[in-house]
Amino acid sequence: MGQFAFGVFVRPLEEEFGWSRTQINISLTLGVITAFISPFTGRLLDKYGSRWIMAISLASIALGFFLRAIMTDLWQFYAFSILIVLGVPGTTMMPVGRLVGLWFPTTRGRMMGIVTAGNNFGGMVTIPLAAGMIALTGWRWSFAAMGFLVLAVLVLIVLVIRDDPDEIDQEAGKKWAPKGQSGRQARSLLSGFATNQAFRMRTFWFLMIAMGLQQFARTAVSTQLFPHLEQKGFGIGTTAAMVSVVSFFAIASKVISGRVSENLTARYTYVIIIALQMMSMGLLILLGGSWAVWIALVIFGLGMGGVGTLGPLVIIENFGLRNFGGILGLTRPMQILPEVAGPLLAGITFDITDEYDLAFGIVIGILALSILSFLLAKPVDMSKVPGAENS
Repeated sequence: MGQFAFGVFVRPLEEEFGWSRTQINISLTLGVITAFISPFTGRLLDKYGSRWIMAISLASIALGFFLRAIMTDLWQFYAFSILIVLGVPGTTMMPVGRLVGLWFPTTRGRMMGIVTAGNNFGGMVTIPLAAGMIALTGWRWSFAAMGFLVLAVLVLIVLVIRDDPDEIDQEAGKKWAPKGQSGRQARSLLSGFATNQAFRMRTFWFLMIAMGLQQFARTAVSTQLFPHLEQKGFGIGTTAAMVSVVSFFAIASKVISGRVSENLTARYTYVIIIALQMMSMGLLILLGGSWAVWIALVIFGLGMGGVGTLGPLVIIENFGLRNFGGILGLTRPMQILPEVAGPLLAGITFDITDEYDLAFGIVIGILALSILSFLLAKPVDMSKVPGAENS
């Protein structure tokens, strides 16, 4: 709802308040806050587990959507966006990586793909939902509806989520529990590098740079797809369907890339999906308003979808689960650059050229640097690092 559906609100907010595209996109740059709070959230996650961190984070997001529904000034839009941003680290890859790593150690890649597909399934659902709600009741009620949906998820989190080894013991052997899973096995999985050990490794820094640069595809392209397609002449209904197609193929990408990572490693699989992103952006520029742009959107979905799956897997396969939240959180400061520069790049180039093609071209070059960083991040052999096993 915060990523894929954002573009649906751009034109209504322009018409309601007269805000420029750059002013609206500044709310996206506030995502930079996650870079500062992610290490803190990650350490809390490692210490207290996923359930209550997720619940508190979802409460912040729901409040942000509810307050957006009654905003009247630009500063309020920014302030309420901050509430949404504050909840992001504790509801996305950190708890997902920990939960999947503990519950599904032998099928980690494919299960990570299935679980993280929820993000893109949400895109498929919330884009037409938001577009329909805006057409029927206006943008304010659309924001409110998102708040109620988040509250519903919060209730499910409290009722369902378990990641303490003792709680896993209680679930072992039940109908829906993975076969052979137990609290003892979960405790053995909670091993790996200390946060300060990972921080001193060359591999950590290359991975941090690679994953950070890749985020330009999200902050400067994904969030702008809806207004880009509208600008190319497609109607709101067709545009909503097109972006939903991206979400559909992103779901397939998550499942496929997760499964491939079990054999190829998450790092090399990440390189493949970034190459697909670059190809799709090139096609978006070349095809313009042609109906063949559907092909570019399919490829874009296949490239973008695997990002959410592979990010946690890259960290787990190199550094383990013991301090997974803290280590993943330390990779987030690199996202300051794309969180700030990405939306501004898209907004400023659009305001100057009346299109997004220049921004997309610049992102292609940035993604090439991301691939290079991934290739330079040599895999870590945990067994050869003194003290890693017991850190």
